[in-house]
Amino acid sequence: MHDFCFTIPYGLILVCGGIFGYFKKGSLASLGGGLGTGFLLVLAGYLSLQAFHKRKNSYFALILETVCAAMLTWIMGQRYMQTSKIMPAGVVAGISVVMTVFYLYKITTGGNHFPSKAE
Repeated sequence: MHDFCFTIPYGLILVCGGIFGYFKKGSLASLGGGLGTGFLLVLAGYLSLQAFHKRKNSYFALILETVCAAMLTWIMGQRYMQTSKIMPAGVVAGISVVMTVFYLYKITTGGNHFPSKAE
């Protein structure tokens, strides 16, 4: 599975969550955090997709995805430990730890793999 297949939806979930948090609680931190990390992840996914179309790997995008997911794991994990609230801290931390492991797996296996061209 290619990283952009999960990164773009992951980023869009964060963007929607940030917007939802802002409208529900008036939280500018949710809005800023969700939009900031979400758009960074969507951008990284897009860069990876464009590189894939050229049959190349974008290690910049893969590292950016890994850093964003690891930061969200740490920050939201800390927030969950302090508040014990499943939503949103526990959910975002849980999704982010899974994504961090996935990105680390992609890095260790050499990024996206390309199907051989049929002749």
